[in-house]
Formats: sequence, C-alpha cells, structure tokens
Amino acid sequence: MDCRPGCGACCIAPSISTLDKPAGEPCVHLTPDYRCTLFGSSRRPSCCSGLQPSAEMCGASREHALAWLAQLEAATAAC
Repeated sequence: MDCRPGCGACCIAPSISTLDKPAGEPCVHLTPDYRCTLFGSSRRPSCCSGLQPSAEMCGASREHALAWLAQLEAATAAC
C-alpha cells in the first residue's frame, strides 16, 4: 500500500521522541502539503521509516488514520 497524498497522519498523530515531537503536533519536517522532507534521507528516524502504510491504519480517509494512530499512541503511552 502507498501513502495517501495529502494525509500526513503518521507525521502528526504519534510522538517521535528522537525529534522531541509530541503526539498530535505536526512534525517540523512536514511540509504544508503533508510531505516529509526527510523521506529517503539517512536523517529520517528509524521509527518513521519503520511505520508502513496499511489498510488497517490508513482506512478510507485521513481522519481515520489520524484517529487510529492517536488511539495507538494513547495505548502505548502507558508502556
């Protein structure tokens, strides 16, 4: 599965500790059209490159992906 154009949910919903990015905040490397400026770069954190789009995560809309990832973030924050 490919990323949905104009989504960026995976760069907003989860926290990214290596970038000091809190959950729910857009990553500083996310462009206004929801593209990652680190995509394909060796500077891209492994947690980002390891997260691959899937039908379960991405669903049929950006809103679904944001909600799914926010729920995952909440469930793993207690760990």
